[in-house]
Amino acid sequence: MKALTLIFVILIALLQYPLWLGKGSWLKVWDLSRQISEQQAINAELKARNDSVDADVRDLKQGFAAIEERARSELGMIKQDEVFYQVFERSSPDASATPPMTTADSIKPAATD
Repeated sequence: MKALTLIFVILIALLQYPLWLGKGSWLKVWDLSRQISEQQAINAELKARNDSVDADVRDLKQGFAAIEERARSELGMIKQDEVFYQVFERSSPDASATPPMTTADSIKPAATD
């Protein structure tokens, strides 16, 4: 009886080996599915970037508005007989320019009447 049990255990182990550790095992399938999902995420990012570049190319081929916009923003160009006004935002006073108030400065003598 022990020999029959041992034979069945060995037979089950031999049948389970390809399922868990063989060429098409569950572990390899799990790893490949993880790699597929990572690659699909990378592909989605690249597709979005390609769509953006494709839209830029179409804009540049079809009209001068995109070319003019790029010339203005990236190269600082203006049209002939056009006046350029550059507006600077007023910055708030720098906190480091004013020394912080110390406790000795904040204590004032009491008025004596």
